[in-house]
Amino acid sequence: MTEAKSPTSSNKSKTTSPEDSVKNERKKTYIIPGIFGSKRNGRGGSDEDVFKTEGDGFAHERQTSSGIKSLNLSNFEQSMAPATETQYLRVFVATWNVGGKTPNTGLNLEDFLLVEGSADIYVLGFQEIVPLSAGNVLVIEDNEPAAKWMTRKLDDPSNQLISQINRNSSVDDFLSIAEIDSLPSQMNYRLIASKKMVGIFLSIWTRKELVPHIGHLRVSSVGRGILGCLGNKGCISISMTLHQTSFCFVCSHLASGEKEGDELKRNADVAEILKSAQFPKICKNLSNRVPERIIGHDRILWLGDLNYRVALSYNETRDLLEDNDWDTLLKKDQLNIEREAGRVFNGFSEGRILFAPTYKYSHNSDSYAGETVKSRKNRRTPAWCDRILWHGNGIEQLSYIRGESRFSDHRPVCAVFLVDVKVRSRNTRFRKGYSYATPTLQYEDCIPQRHSFYEF
Repeated sequence: MTEAKSPTSSNKSKTTSPEDSVKNERKKTYIIPGIFGSKRNGRGGSDEDVFKTEGDGFAHERQTSSGIKSLNLSNFEQSMAPATETQYLRVFVATWNVGGKTPNTGLNLEDFLLVEGSADIYVLGFQEIVPLSAGNVLVIEDNEPAAKWMTRKLDDPSNQLISQINRNSSVDDFLSIAEIDSLPSQMNYRLIASKKMVGIFLSIWTRKELVPHIGHLRVSSVGRGILGCLGNKGCISISMTLHQTSFCFVCSHLASGEKEGDELKRNADVAEILKSAQFPKICKNLSNRVPERIIGHDRILWLGDLNYRVALSYNETRDLLEDNDWDTLLKKDQLNIEREAGRVFNGFSEGRILFAPTYKYSHNSDSYAGETVKSRKNRRTPAWCDRILWHGNGIEQLSYIRGESRFSDHRPVCAVFLVDVKVRSRNTRFRKGYSYATPTLQYEDCIPQRHSFYEF
């Protein structure tokens, strides 16, 4: 009887030895744990957590190992924008239509620069620093009137700002034109920018400590006078950045006239200024692009002789003024009416007016033009022509008043603002897992471009 062969002995040639099997298992179970850690290293991950096997015996998906849980991937999802903090600065703004007159030695600018304590930024706007005659509008501009107003602010010993103005080339140029030899040597303010267009003149002054943090300084002028383009009416706009916040200061002189419908001309002036005022492009870096239009700025301060009148007759207005009924008068103020109707200055704000109309006064008098027989031919309905408005968040108006100088047929108007400025945080530390580069990488950013002096 033939002895049956054992199944094991019959398949011996096709079966791996126990020793080879142990070696293969060791290779399979220790390759990945050797990289990511093992139980012997205290990382708590099992072999089964590393590989997930299916019926074919191959690993198809790697499972999350507790050995790498300590890597916080959420760090990479944090905002890549630089951390900032907020500083608060005082900004003094003043506007004055000086009626085509140059300052005399007896002019006291305390009536113009009305502010308790000092400010960090001074914005000083004038209108009609020259008579608005055809000669002044059409011929080459004369810098002498602007120089005299600049140096008048400089050499007035009663002025807290001017006694601390910093000497620089711009100031020296004005001094030479106005024939003023010297100024105090210790000064805490600097002239940042100034611009004249016929009768409009705007200058910006800041504390010298702020100067290193000011950039992207640009100027734009829009003429809205004769033929709709000359500079007897229009605006000067100055744009700049302070730390991480953009500012735009607009000084304007809008269309005059108190006939019905003249307010629409002023509305058109504002619309055209917002449309046409454009600042030069100086940043090609998409992540650091500065505004090219007025409305694109973070903080906007608009000042000037806006020329909006009161929609009442002269006699009706005078009766309300005698009763000090300013609330009723302000309800008839054209600027308030047009703004409430959404026809002009959309998004702008104005503080509450608690002062008498600023226009039109008789020469060197506290009486409105038309109250005397002599002034009757120059009679105008009293109105709040001179205004200061603002646009943007982070602006709080602290005061809104008028001066009482008799120098012009307009009274100067002043305001003080507390303004938020975003500053790059000094406590920011670069940490692993955070990036302070461009917030979003665009396709164009990957294309090499030529460098120029205007790239930032």
